[in-house]
Amino acid sequence: MSQTITIDPVTRLEGHGKITIQLNDQGEVQDAHFHVTQVRGFEKFSEGRPFYEMPSLMARICGICPVSHLVASAKACEAIMSVRIPHTAAQLRRMLNLAQMVQSHALSFFHLSSPDLLLGMESDPRTRNIFGVVAAKPELGRAGIGLRRFGQHMIELLANKRIHPGWVVPGGVTEPLAPAHRDEILAMLPEAHANLSLALAAYKQIADTFKPEIAVFANFPSNYLGLINEDESIEFTDGALRLIDPQGKTIEDGITASRYTEVIGEAVENYSYTKFAYYKPLGYPEGSYRVGPLARLNIVKSMGTPLADKELAEFKQLANGPVESSFHYHHARLVEMLYGLEKIEQILSDPLILDKHVRATAGVNRLEGAGQAEAPRGTLMHNYKVDENGKIVWANLVIATGQNNNAMNKGVLQAAKHYVKDGKFTAGVLNRIEAVIRAFDPCLSCSTHAFGQMPLVLTLVSSDGEVVDQVVR
Repeated sequence: MSQTITIDPVTRLEGHGKITIQLNDQGEVQDAHFHVTQVRGFEKFSEGRPFYEMPSLMARICGICPVSHLVASAKACEAIMSVRIPHTAAQLRRMLNLAQMVQSHALSFFHLSSPDLLLGMESDPRTRNIFGVVAAKPELGRAGIGLRRFGQHMIELLANKRIHPGWVVPGGVTEPLAPAHRDEILAMLPEAHANLSLALAAYKQIADTFKPEIAVFANFPSNYLGLINEDESIEFTDGALRLIDPQGKTIEDGITASRYTEVIGEAVENYSYTKFAYYKPLGYPEGSYRVGPLARLNIVKSMGTPLADKELAEFKQLANGPVESSFHYHHARLVEMLYGLEKIEQILSDPLILDKHVRATAGVNRLEGAGQAEAPRGTLMHNYKVDENGKIVWANLVIATGQNNNAMNKGVLQAAKHYVKDGKFTAGVLNRIEAVIRAFDPCLSCSTHAFGQMPLVLTLVSSDGEVVDQVVR
């Protein structure tokens, strides 16, 4: 008989989700899905609020990557205001976004994924966590905690709060960088570099032992999307988007926030509250693509900093053309963290970094604005419409997890078909299928937005498990 294997919840990720694997009568995998089971309607909550409140409100979407929402939201507001922010404000935002990237990648790599990588996919689930890593690999455990502490404390030094800061506002930032805080960040960098060097060396030592997983962890050709500078180096805060095909050829370049809605569409499926983004000219699902660390490193020609450029060259040796296995998201995160540390040091040497002119002011000059930035997990887009008084009448957020949604589902199916045979599986097999999702590091609390009427099933079950009544909307 056909049956369904359910993994609920998927552990060690941000938010609530489950995986279902459908088997046919022969016990072979027929289909599999990653379900995002929570819904949070931030766009609807925003209606009626003054647009200048949006960055602070949007930061509350996520405790892991509030800065990304701050930046993308502020840029959308600045499009409504038709202003260009001061140079120093742009540099300070860039540093803040990089600090968040470092701490978020540290959380993903060390706290969520390193238990699989360092302790093994088959290790005891009671110790397969960050505490188990600290016990078994004390130096690496401390390095992971240290890197996250570096990013979080740097956010606090810049923006006065570690979580949900309100420092980024439409027009720039609320206050300049204090000299003492600049010096403190510079003093923290050597330890952060040492911790990251330790992590990179450890990962490279173990990567080859995961060749079976690399082969089936969402390993397939796809399109890739990410921000890029004019010199084809990586960018997180400004620049424009480039979309490449599975061979690495550019499909479309120079996609600014104002054009994003022209080329990116969102589809819905009945098994998830997260939408499925796609490139409109190719349609859905053919136009699906991947975003995030793997995509960004596939797109760029350089990182723009010396140590990270060496690591990028090594990373690109993993494949002839784009690196396809999503297992390599782990490696890409470490390369991006190294870039972040180097770039922060470069920005702090800017002679204008302590300048006190950090905010431009204006009112409503357009009734619609869009902003985009790179969140740790990939491209993030905010799009707002306002009335003449500047109140939000419509908002839409396109989240990185929604852009990776198709790839995550294909990856779960690919891994399930490889590991589940004759209806048989082990705890280690199920953990590997979960680990496919962890490689993408989805943020489910950010990404769930209802479209149209939300489905609702209310079931009344008796004490012996019999369904007494059911109401479906």
